[in-house]
Amino acid sequence: MSLYLDYLAEIESRKTELGLAPKPIDSAELLSEIIAQIKDTGNEHREESLKFFIYNTLPGTTSAAGVKAAFLKEIITGQETVAEISVEFAFELLSHMKGGPSIAALLDLALGDNAELATQAATVLKTQVFLYDADTARLQDAFKAGNAVAKDILESYANAEFFTKLPEVQEKIEVVTYIAGVGDISTDLLSPGHQSHSRADRELHGQCMITPEAQQEIVALQEQHPGKKVMLVAEKGTMGVGSSRMSGVNNVALWAGEQASPYVPFINIAPVVAGTNGIAPIFLTTVDVTGGIGLDLKNWVKKVDADGNTVTDANGDPVLEEAYSVATGTVLTIDTKAKKLFNGGDELADISSAFTPQKMEFMKAGGSYAVTFGKKLQTFAAETLGVDAPAVYAQSKEISHEGQGLTAVEKIFNRNAVGVASDAPLHAGSDVRVKVNIVGSQDTTGPMTCQELEAMAASTISTSVDGAFQSGCHTASVWDNKAKANTPKLMAFMNAFGVITARDPKGVYHSMTDVIHKVLNDITIDDRAIIIGGDSHTRMSKGVAFGADSGTVAIALATGESAMPIPESVKVTFKGNMAGHMDFRDIVHATQAQMLKQFDGENVFQGRIIEVHIGTLLADQAFTFTDWSAEMKAKASICISNNETLIESIELAKSRIQIMIDKGMENEAGMLGGLIKLADERIAGIKSGEQPALAPDDNAKYYAEVEIDLDAIAEPMIADPDVNNEDVSKRYTHDVIRPVSYYDGKPVDLGFVGSCMVHKGDMQIIAQMFRNLEKQNGAIEFKAPLVVAPPTYNIVDELKAEGDWDILAKYSGFVFDDTNPKEAARTKYDNIMYLERPGCNLCMGNQEKAEPGDTVIATSTRLFQGRVVADASDKKGESLLGSTPLVVLSTVLGRFPTMDEYKSAVEGIDLTRFTPPTEEMTTKYDAAVPVKRV
Repeated sequence: MSLYLDYLAEIESRKTELGLAPKPIDSAELLSEIIAQIKDTGNEHREESLKFFIYNTLPGTTSAAGVKAAFLKEIITGQETVAEISVEFAFELLSHMKGGPSIAALLDLALGDNAELATQAATVLKTQVFLYDADTARLQDAFKAGNAVAKDILESYANAEFFTKLPEVQEKIEVVTYIAGVGDISTDLLSPGHQSHSRADRELHGQCMITPEAQQEIVALQEQHPGKKVMLVAEKGTMGVGSSRMSGVNNVALWAGEQASPYVPFINIAPVVAGTNGIAPIFLTTVDVTGGIGLDLKNWVKKVDADGNTVTDANGDPVLEEAYSVATGTVLTIDTKAKKLFNGGDELADISSAFTPQKMEFMKAGGSYAVTFGKKLQTFAAETLGVDAPAVYAQSKEISHEGQGLTAVEKIFNRNAVGVASDAPLHAGSDVRVKVNIVGSQDTTGPMTCQELEAMAASTISTSVDGAFQSGCHTASVWDNKAKANTPKLMAFMNAFGVITARDPKGVYHSMTDVIHKVLNDITIDDRAIIIGGDSHTRMSKGVAFGADSGTVAIALATGESAMPIPESVKVTFKGNMAGHMDFRDIVHATQAQMLKQFDGENVFQGRIIEVHIGTLLADQAFTFTDWSAEMKAKASICISNNETLIESIELAKSRIQIMIDKGMENEAGMLGGLIKLADERIAGIKSGEQPALAPDDNAKYYAEVEIDLDAIAEPMIADPDVNNEDVSKRYTHDVIRPVSYYDGKPVDLGFVGSCMVHKGDMQIIAQMFRNLEKQNGAIEFKAPLVVAPPTYNIVDELKAEGDWDILAKYSGFVFDDTNPKEAARTKYDNIMYLERPGCNLCMGNQEKAEPGDTVIATSTRLFQGRVVADASDKKGESLLGSTPLVVLSTVLGRFPTMDEYKSAVEGIDLTRFTPPTEEMTTKYDAAVPVKRV
């Protein structure tokens, strides 16, 4: 049976079972068969083969794109004749293929002997930006050899005509509102985790956005309001919290955006999204990737009394009142020139933050990728020609305040800034390109990152990236058919691209399912590094890490750079003493609660960097704080450590990198060995005193400063989704933090210790608790199931070597077996402990879940509705978050413990301890010291 007939069978199956269009073609073999049928004028499949070739073949560096470009070149040169594809149409099709084989074909024609074709090819090339070293080298060599066409193309590139000749952004954009939800809208609503396996199939994945009913309501609004865009709104909340999710923006664009190219199916761009409290930072970056618009509406404001004081409700929360309505079906006008939002002639809001010069460029270019590559191409062309590049793009926004010191993040950005004009130190608000040191890709977004790399014609990792890792943790729990189909293909692509991969395509080393954030925390060996990762919990405790969409990860892998503004910072310090029975997780939760109280309910962390002065807490333990900062809605977090602690953390990272090398995970470029060398250099710099641990200047300026009182934390603290709050906008926000005594014996249906929020110390705490409980009670019986998932294999190996694994296994009714992994997710749990494979497990919600309606107590980070536990018909599922000892004890008791029970269970156990630094964690400001830039 031919590949084409197999494809037709798949088309019929998709149409009959799912109501979907044919899947876009990425296979060279299938497209070759289709081309053979096009050449055969009498073939019964010729007409539909033409349509597949023209309208249904993926561009970029897919193998199909290579075959398509070659055939179009043959048509252009007259080697093949297809009546329906003229030479002009063939050039047009090449112009929509973005890069890779299409650029190679166009360069062949432009630098060839046929003058007429060379001119036509040059005209198309002048519109292209996705050129790589091999492409630019050909142009450079031809120019030096005196080729006039190459000179003409380079002159066009130097003037950035690929950008300047694009249409300007519309001055007036009419939108019709659609309330996608009340309260914070998580990206899980737009792209559910349990549907992650389908993200690379854009049409199929689009079926899971919100609900089928919502999708039809959006379609109905489009039919009622032709010519207007549907704007999805988070009413009384923030749009896109929790995760970057390129797939979430893709889904919104699919239903409410515009098609990027008539010849590429289901790739839409330019959606419009909005929130009462704006757009979550990393989600907004994803919107920029597509050239979309993200609005901060501020349509609900705090109510004040006659004296100007905020009015609060019975719970002490501010009362909100509506400033203007954005109810579904409201027609509004976005004025991109005035940067205002209007309802008819009434001005509703200043939306200038959505229309900075940089964001306007993204909109004009159809996305941020084209701007990034365009700037690089312009610089290359100007340097090759020996001319100054004209100022076409908006200048990098460079803000410097004379006499003002730098925060920690400002120092990192200054150190890594690329192409900055000014010699003065840059402060928050500056918008710059920066070198990216470490890049991470995880397995449920990885297939999309591969697609993005193919679409931008990238074939190998940038040599300027110090370290990169592709994980297998998000699909670690169940080795089902979806994982078997997607994961090996992903690992093979990334391994060939030059990324260290959790799974070896050649089968040399044992497959790892280590949680990506833990691995990235280990391979980050410099506190001055910038890290980009395909997950919102890319929050390392060394350097500054930004969770990002799959596209931003792809651009970082391909170019070693990223463009972003320098964020403002909030300084967090501590005072007092941590009670002996408290765990550091309780301090983390209390930080959120005390911050909200200090600022009358305003989340000053949102969209900013949390600079936490942690002092002597090692990177593993400090990661508990930085990881949680994603749920604080912070853009990122930075830990300020003293010299001795930083050296110890880097030494630990070196040992774990060496374990990866010993397992056979090193690649041909010697990436892991290079990281150890960089680690040694960093340690030497600290010890010599020439490059001490990162610290802010003593006169740095912060948006706010928060001091956490450790003496005020007397009970384990719980982050509560507050599922029954009458105000739906206040559910699932991570802002409700309560002491354990509030729950007063509340039943617990399941406990979970795992994901990225735990470290080796948590596993040791479980073992110590079991010894305590054995001593007190003689035996341990679970009255609720307990799921334990260590974050990495290294931890499992260390626990086995040190003896703690034995007692964990002793009380486990299930212990993972990599030789026989689970092939189906659990739907029911017994009252036993499940010792699971390292990975994300319940936190991800895409494979394993608690039983519907359960009350779960977990160390996880997610409170999203339906993530860890779905609702039952008679009871809402709730995932309450707490410390490891609290989770373990709650499952032994089958309920929340009393304080006496809790103290007894943890007596004598060395919990994750924290002592505030006694010295100021700052450096003296010296205006004369220049800032090193890349």
